[in-house]
Amino acid sequence: MTMLHSDIELRHQQELPREQVVSLYRECGWSSAEKPDRLLRALANSDTVISAWQTNTLIGLGNAISDGSLVVYYPHLLVRPAFQKQGIGQQILSALQERYADFHQQILLSNNEAVKFYQKQGFQIPQSVIPLWIYQGRDQQ
Repeated sequence: MTMLHSDIELRHQQELPREQVVSLYRECGWSSAEKPDRLLRALANSDTVISAWQTNTLIGLGNAISDGSLVVYYPHLLVRPAFQKQGIGQQILSALQERYADFHQQILLSNNEAVKFYQKQGFQIPQSVIPLWIYQGRDQQ
């Protein structure tokens, strides 16, 4: 547990309250909120989940999927809109990156609006690699 502000703390836990997770994803406009069972299973099966809480309210989270040695992928980083631009997302990502600091590759996909945020955290746009995917969501998350 890490305190961000006097009333916001980071927690390391995979098991999260269903209603709060779905509410967070809905508020952030992520289509995975429409698949709550799969979403909760995905978070529970993640290598690491860092969540941000204000008292008993989930206000943000990030997760990591890893092979445990060389590669880590950060699929989700969300902060409720009312709490954005306060350093919470940066703190969640920093906590994740700290755990995987010596890994060969740290990878994520970003929407256009968040690229500058991730670049400030040390991520770069690769020059010789093209991301490819099969995506079945509606929101490009």
